[in-house]
Amino acid sequence: MSKKVKMILSGLLIMGLIFSVIGCGGQDKADSNDPADGAKGEKTKLVVGAETTFPPMEFMEGGEYVGFDMDLIRAIAEAENMEVEMNSLGFDALIPAVQTGQIDCVISAMSITDERKESVDFTEPYFQAGLIIAVKSDNTTINNLEDLEGKKIAAQIGTTGADACNGVKEKDAATEVSIYNSTGEAYMALENDVVDAVINDHPVTMYYVNTEGQDKVKTVGEVFAAEDTYGIAVKKGNAELLNKLNKGLQKIRDDGTYDEIYDKWFK
Repeated sequence: MSKKVKMILSGLLIMGLIFSVIGCGGQDKADSNDPADGAKGEKTKLVVGAETTFPPMEFMEGGEYVGFDMDLIRAIAEAENMEVEMNSLGFDALIPAVQTGQIDCVISAMSITDERKESVDFTEPYFQAGLIIAVKSDNTTINNLEDLEGKKIAAQIGTTGADACNGVKEKDAATEVSIYNSTGEAYMALENDVVDAVINDHPVTMYYVNTEGQDKVKTVGEVFAAEDTYGIAVKKGNAELLNKLNKGLQKIRDDGTYDEIYDKWFK
């Protein structure tokens, strides 16, 4: 092989190596969908689960998910450079879904309880709720929790209201407890005289009494279980996402966004 040909081949080889290095170095890094990766640049996806028949916390209106919780999680996500993708699930399916990675977190008026903390991790509380009793407007025999003993009472599956109903039954075995998949079903049972009372979260009950249940349903007694607070649930051990959600929650508290959302739904 001539010297000239050798030089040409050597030059082509060097150029090939240069382009190869440039090509490898310029290749984009694969996008990450892990919401905990977050930070600067493109927004990361936050897959959120909720049981969306619980107004005013989460419900469907005009084909969109709306409510206090929905506005709150979107504001938190925005503060932490994330974009929300909503998944509507049954309430009793939410914790299993976050445990298996089907969703990243749950925001669904979910009370922080010791039992649930064994399965998931919660953010700092974002809402103080408590429970209240609802009866038909013409009911004069039920005025407090003790009056529910021996009656037909109802709540939504998996809720602290259901726990309260079972607590009444423990005191009086004659109490009949009906558990429904949604609060709407429980209220319908109340209106149709299938049950005598419904135990449910105070803000949700008040919303119902002032909207669909107006002149048909009323609340009685005092708010109880007032220490009941809502939190956002993440997979146990996912400290990175938990910290991001807590940071976002604190940011929207500090800049007044939380108060704006609260006033929109409760004032």
